[in-house]
Amino acid sequence: MDKAVILAGGQGKRMKAEMPKPLFKVLGEPMLEWVITACESADISDICVVKGYKGEMIDEYLAGRYTTVNQAERLGTGHAVQQAIPFLSNEKNGNTLVLCGDAPFIDEETIRQSLMLHKQNDNAVTVITAELDDPTGYGRIVRTDNGIKGIVEHKDATPAQRSIKEVNSGAYWFKTGDLISLLGKLTNDNAQKEYYLTDTVSIAISEGKKAGAYRSNNANIIKGANDRRDLLELNNYARMEVINKHLINGVEFVCTDGVIIERSVEIGLGTSIQPNTILRGKTKIGEGCIIGPNSVAEDCIIGNNVVFNTAQAYQSEIEDGANVGPFVHIRPDSRIGSDARVGDFVEVKNSAIGSKTAIAHLAYIGDSDIGRKVNIGAGTVTVNFDGVAKSRCVIGDYSFVGSNTSLIAPLRLGKGVYTAAGTTVTRDVPDYALAIDRGELKVNEGYTLRKMKAKK
Repeated sequence: MDKAVILAGGQGKRMKAEMPKPLFKVLGEPMLEWVITACESADISDICVVKGYKGEMIDEYLAGRYTTVNQAERLGTGHAVQQAIPFLSNEKNGNTLVLCGDAPFIDEETIRQSLMLHKQNDNAVTVITAELDDPTGYGRIVRTDNGIKGIVEHKDATPAQRSIKEVNSGAYWFKTGDLISLLGKLTNDNAQKEYYLTDTVSIAISEGKKAGAYRSNNANIIKGANDRRDLLELNNYARMEVINKHLINGVEFVCTDGVIIERSVEIGLGTSIQPNTILRGKTKIGEGCIIGPNSVAEDCIIGNNVVFNTAQAYQSEIEDGANVGPFVHIRPDSRIGSDARVGDFVEVKNSAIGSKTAIAHLAYIGDSDIGRKVNIGAGTVTVNFDGVAKSRCVIGDYSFVGSNTSLIAPLRLGKGVYTAAGTTVTRDVPDYALAIDRGELKVNEGYTLRKMKAKK
């Protein structure tokens, strides 16, 4: 079985935050998750993550999904992989991919194609490389007719070697048995007194083993983040890559200012994404929608021909033809039915809104089930919490809830029920009834004149 070892022990001091660098996010996901996803996409599921600084945060994030080992002292990349030797020793006959947890743009094709070359050439080690227009600072790949001679660090390279544009990405394939052997032969005889994984290449060659290099077509596998500016560049690059994917698939962007779409989001043909729109998680949007401006949808399913304007929705469903916004907040576990209208300053929480129902403005609907073709007047509140427990309201089809109605849950309004404006409903109302609560109106004539005279 092929394995992967992901190096995720870096602190990233220049990030100026108390967390491991691979947990910093690119488009809403930790860089480590990008690397794991690439492995999973390439059918590599036997993964070991080498943690170090604040390693408990890595464990908490992974939540037992994969093996972790701890690098108590940061003594170089070779030392980091040495911590995974017990994991590697479980199956020595396959191959092992070593990746950096803070280089998020490694991709499935690069992993698969490099493994194919690694196996075809019977290499002990295959370095994954990329070609850069400006390779300054990177280790150069010195090739031979049938493999590579080694990796030369920039500071040690001759002028001729510095002209080489093929550089080491920091990712490698090894025969697992050879990797275990080579790790045991690393020394720290260098200025930094560290054990470098790059030295495994020269050791393998000196022992007559084959070493090669796979040049990836994706130069972005090199990209990483050493500080916040680098992280911003990664986010900007990833953001535009996702937007370009959707453009190719027929999604419209009139302007990309403030548009952030996580890579897991799906968007249908002909949908228009307006400025300052953020789409997160497993959100899936249908065809012909207008999403935004100034909107957020997270883990939502949005149907076809939906208008979602200046609104926020979380873990909810909005069905075909619904019109939501502006200034709407849809909280988790809600469903907005087809052709429903949810308008200005409405909050919906854990509720089902029936098709063609209108909640035009200024209402709170919580823990409720509302039928179809219901009208909810301005100022309506479902009083769902008594300070101890939440209760539900049920409103039947074709009902008309007057402005400033308070519905005290638990409560059921039947089919076709009307409530008069200003009514507080405290008990169930049968089908086709009118609920009206009007106390005696008292008029105190001359009150304001007396009040103003008293202030003189």
